[in-house]
Amino acid sequence: MPDPTQLLIFIAAGWLLNLTPGPDVLYIVSHALRSGVRAGLVAAMGIVSGCFVHVFAAALGVGALLATSATAFTVLKWAGAAYLMWMGVKLLLSKGGASAVVPAGVSAEAASVKLWRVYRQGFLTNVLNPKVALFFLAFVPQFIAPGTEDKLTAFLLLGLLFNLNSLPINLGYAWMAGWAARRVGAVQRAMHWMDKAAGVMFVGFGLRLALSDNPSR
Repeated sequence: MPDPTQLLIFIAAGWLLNLTPGPDVLYIVSHALRSGVRAGLVAAMGIVSGCFVHVFAAALGVGALLATSATAFTVLKWAGAAYLMWMGVKLLLSKGGASAVVPAGVSAEAASVKLWRVYRQGFLTNVLNPKVALFFLAFVPQFIAPGTEDKLTAFLLLGLLFNLNSLPINLGYAWMAGWAARRVGAVQRAMHWMDKAAGVMFVGFGLRLALSDNPSR
């Protein structure tokens, strides 16, 4: 494990990286604005859960496979790009607005199904992005001391710390967006256009992923 100074640098770097807007932040904020704080929090948990998959995959060598195998990287890259663009098109075609919020009369079972869908989509958004696996493979080892005997355990612990460290940021995004949606009427009236803008951005993220090269090459 890194010394205390290196550990603080690792935590600070994680916060800065998670504060940077991207597909994850967009997904969390759009759901919180459209369906409230609870949906945003569930979206954040889905995103973080997907990161845990990449931490374990990178530790088991899947990240190394993606870094060295053009075929493996390309297959996962196109799957992730297709998923992001599908989400974007879905947002572009949705009616959006306040109607997207679960009405008070909807049963608890129906609401839980909706939240499960939000969680699942957030989870898949991360799992199907090979760059997340490559990020962990490139970023985390820099903070493992060369003399560490059990590098696998150190990698897992740092990866878990990074993900837990991201929770306050992601949950904070959800809370702020949900707070704004409840208190600012203009935000609710603009949900239709927010969905369209989010849809365009998701399609853009998907296209950028599809056109990207393996960063390790």
